[in-house]
Amino acid sequence: MSADGVDLKKRRMLTVATSVVGAVGAGYVVYPFLASWAPSEKAKAAGAPVEADISKLEPGQLLRVKWRGKPVWIVRRTERNLSDLAKLEDRLTDPASDMPQQPDYCKNQARARKPEFLVAVGICTHLGCSPTYRPDMAPADLGPEWVGGFFCPCHGSRFDLAGRVFRGVPAPANLVIPPYYYLSDTRILVGEDGGAA
Repeated sequence: MSADGVDLKKRRMLTVATSVVGAVGAGYVVYPFLASWAPSEKAKAAGAPVEADISKLEPGQLLRVKWRGKPVWIVRRTERNLSDLAKLEDRLTDPASDMPQQPDYCKNQARARKPEFLVAVGICTHLGCSPTYRPDMAPADLGPEWVGGFFCPCHGSRFDLAGRVFRGVPAPANLVIPPYYYLSDTRILVGEDGGAA
């Protein structure tokens, strides 16, 4: 006790106890505020990688998956589809994929990690429509030189089976290739590059 009759030990204990209770109370106020800045579980799931099973995909078939709210196409190309890619280069806007519409590991003629499979975002680079998959050869509406690819019905843009855009159409760039990698011979993970290879 001090000369004034004040118990300093009690005062110190009350000051410490009040400070601790105040800090805990401030934590209860600040935590929900900071937690509200974090993305919701729905938002996290929307941006999460998507796994696709390609075990039953036949040559010439297309599989659609949804990643980040966008359609992603996985096409199993035939040997003929792959040989046709080289024949189209003089008719394409960006045949060497010089514009950064794909990860570096897909900057090749097939725009793929494995030439047999195309993985592309199914949104036209013109105004965001979704092109249709047109694997048929020389259909009446697309002409005798059509060897298969994607046709955007909104404004007539055309893409080959590597997602490369033809010259003279409204779309300014090739289809976007998302990051992806193979988990196994039959499973692809879209949304991550797996360390790139």
